[in-house]
Amino acid sequence: MTRHLFGTDGVRGVAGELLSAELALALGRAATALAAVERPQVLIIRDTRESGEMLEAALAAGVSAAGGEALLGGVLPTPAAPLLIARYGFDLAAVISASHNPYQDNGIKFFGADGFKLSDESELEIERELQRAGGGSADANGGWDASGPASRGTGDEGGGHVIGRVRELRGTGEDYLRELHTRFAELDLHGLDVLLDCAHGATYRVAPEIFRRLGATVSVIAERPDGRNINAGCGSTHVGELARRVLADGHAVGFAFDGDGDRVLAVDGAGEVVDGDELMALAALHLKRAGRLAGGGVVVTVMTNYGFHAAMRDADIAVASTKVGDRYVLEELRARGWVLGGEQSGHIIDTGFNRSGDGIASALLALEALAGAPLSERHAMRKLPQRLVNVRVRDRRALESADTVTAAVRAADEALSGRGRVLVRPSGTEPLVRVMVEAPTDAEADEVCARLVALVERELA
Repeated sequence: MTRHLFGTDGVRGVAGELLSAELALALGRAATALAAVERPQVLIIRDTRESGEMLEAALAAGVSAAGGEALLGGVLPTPAAPLLIARYGFDLAAVISASHNPYQDNGIKFFGADGFKLSDESELEIERELQRAGGGSADANGGWDASGPASRGTGDEGGGHVIGRVRELRGTGEDYLRELHTRFAELDLHGLDVLLDCAHGATYRVAPEIFRRLGATVSVIAERPDGRNINAGCGSTHVGELARRVLADGHAVGFAFDGDGDRVLAVDGAGEVVDGDELMALAALHLKRAGRLAGGGVVVTVMTNYGFHAAMRDADIAVASTKVGDRYVLEELRARGWVLGGEQSGHIIDTGFNRSGDGIASALLALEALAGAPLSERHAMRKLPQRLVNVRVRDRRALESADTVTAAVRAADEALSGRGRVLVRPSGTEPLVRVMVEAPTDAEADEVCARLVALVERELA
């Protein structure tokens, strides 16, 4: 059976259309019915989108209808979910968020009792449960017709269904802050002037607070969510305003989170953006020095800059590469028993602290690695100039049989061997071929990329 609902990061779509209250209720019932315990405790948290309250109510109703106890944790970053699971022994957690997407979208992703996101197999079983119990099916337009599966069982008297409860879980923000403070208790940020961009999202309360508790002087932008301004021209996907403000106002460093707080990008005192590759390089070298880089390796994706690979080779740190997506990074970390991995986008996972990407923890880890030095003086890696062009094509799958393109890519990659690299791959969802070139100079990167783009356009457009 093919999954129709779940993508690489849960169920995601336009709120009120694909992601309706009916579907949220059905998902809550199905996931709860499949839990391994009789009356599962299910944590529910969300970001600041206007649709979050509707989906929270529907999801909680589904959990209760299946005999579970829905615990409403309120607005919290996604990485709070696995930490709260570990602290309280919850059986399941659901996060309502569409991460860095605009406010019109929303999503639901589940974490299991072990603190990890549910596996592909578990998500497929939820979809099967929806269909078995009459909970719906994929429609012709790619939506989902969901009426909700049956509840967990019947009562002892009168044959009534076992109904669970819905209650507010207070103090969850403080619980998350306590975990962060415990991990970074020795990090002294007194004298550090930091600017935070909270993307009008889930970090808007907790991120400034932990930096203040560790002694930093904190200024904040994009910290007034109204339900519709999440990620709007701010956050880790729009870091330009943070860079401008850091430079103009003389802050030592800036950090930009995304809407659900599992990603972070940085800006140094000179206004230069520091991406996930550079933050991971800082973390890897630091954890190795501290004897905390279990397995001696780091997991990255195929998009990670060649300069990262060169720096890790020089530091005798192994590197494994996966497809794009934090899900695949985490799978590889678990398979190898390593602790550090992530993406250029700023989604960094340190399983020594958490079982999910955590933007706030990653920012603090970078500052811990710097040990008081300015971010502008980082020397973890030399980032190679990178060019990435998306070429619209007739059929992205035609790249597999485009021998002329394959030969040209191989020749260009061999010419850059030891100095850079070439990666040409189809998009996973759109009629696009992505051409990426990394080279020692801007001029060489531009020349090679332009030549390959022209060839892909000629052969496949």
